[in-house]
Amino acid sequence: MSVTARTGRKFFTIREISGPLLFVEAASGVGYGELLEVHTPDGEERTGQVIDVSEGVTIVQVFQGTSDLDVNASAVRFTGETLKLPVSMDILGRVFTGGGKVADGGPKIIPEDYWDIHGAPINPYSREHPTDFIQTGISVIDCMNPLVRGQKLPLFSGSGLPHKLIASQIVRQAKVRGQEEAFTIVFAAMGITADEARFFKEDFMTMGVLNRVAIFINLAEDPAIERILTPRLALTAAEYLAFEQGMHVLAILIDMTNYCEALREISAARMEIPGRRGYPGYMYTDLASIYERAGRIRGKEGSITQMPILTMPDDDITHPIPDLTGYITEGQIILDRKIHKTGLYPPIDPLPSLSRLMDKGIGPGKTREDHKQLSDQLYYAYAEGKVLRETALVSGEAALTKVDKLYLQFADSFEREFIGQGPNEDRDIEKTLSLGWELLSVLPESEFARIDPDIIEKYYPKSKRRDVEESIVS
Repeated sequence: MSVTARTGRKFFTIREISGPLLFVEAASGVGYGELLEVHTPDGEERTGQVIDVSEGVTIVQVFQGTSDLDVNASAVRFTGETLKLPVSMDILGRVFTGGGKVADGGPKIIPEDYWDIHGAPINPYSREHPTDFIQTGISVIDCMNPLVRGQKLPLFSGSGLPHKLIASQIVRQAKVRGQEEAFTIVFAAMGITADEARFFKEDFMTMGVLNRVAIFINLAEDPAIERILTPRLALTAAEYLAFEQGMHVLAILIDMTNYCEALREISAARMEIPGRRGYPGYMYTDLASIYERAGRIRGKEGSITQMPILTMPDDDITHPIPDLTGYITEGQIILDRKIHKTGLYPPIDPLPSLSRLMDKGIGPGKTREDHKQLSDQLYYAYAEGKVLRETALVSGEAALTKVDKLYLQFADSFEREFIGQGPNEDRDIEKTLSLGWELLSVLPESEFARIDPDIIEKYYPKSKRRDVEESIVS
């Protein structure tokens, strides 16, 4: 079966339809990323994009899917244009589909310009190194694995864990210390349900932040092919706001697992040789083309900080999606199901979590001089407490020394008071660090091998020292 396709006055033939793809006879003058229109006999018009060009065939993805297309009666017209997003300050406070169309019932955007959704690579020489601490108000993030402006720090979650609630809390609370201006938010949701979309819209409205949020939503029932566009449209909006308007933008991408599933579906339709677990071998490169659109540019006031959120299939951190994401990004925040089952929120496990730019964003003039050493000591004490907790289950607490029991006490208090906090509780970094010292005060000063004596003298609660030492002696 075939259909005649047209670009200008030239005609081409569609050889077949496979899933969301059209395989068209090689079209002269057609380039990668070029847009096309698919016209049906009943007047419907669909949009597509060229994703591969070779000597024998041009492969086209149709954003609205190919269902109900009559290959004998439909026609294809190449436009000679690439996909661009109309941009202006009017995109703030608006909701768009995953394909970039207005979805809130309001008027169309009056554009100041049109930006290619694939963006322009940032010259590495022009990149400004991230150095500014972002206060999320969540202690376990701010103290143990802080977010830095211009960083890409993903959140690894699992099915049923409260990553949506954490994302909305970060949207509400994130700020750069010393600056009154709140972050502008670009929010991209891929493959979510209508209930989840309603949750985010209502939550942003309740928080009073909707006027500084641009929302792009691809629903689960929307064509999977549209999910490939959604993060690119959102990041194009972020680049405009950051590098053209000088704003500090926090881009939240949820759920990157759904994006990768769409990538695998398209790869299968193209009959490509699969890589790990059926995902395309170029998934690393594809994800990098998204994640690397975060950062700061020398000479530009604005910045893009990225927080991709993904649900790990079967909570498996070695799965290709979190595995590749961890290689590309600068760390990860990991939600733990065991912590969640205890009723703690947020269920973030600080031990496997990591922020590779932590040292660049903390310290004197940014947070506090004791931040790094306190964080290291908290990390060690919590890890020691968890090991001793397992030991006590096997050997009983009678086998533990007095200091061991203090570590057990610390681990319980650390989870309950430091990790645990309310979804509406916004702790500044001073309160977080002071709480860390207060929790450490159950341990004797001799255990603080990771903190300089001068720092201990300045910040360790003096009223606690004698009580701790006396309890060990007795």
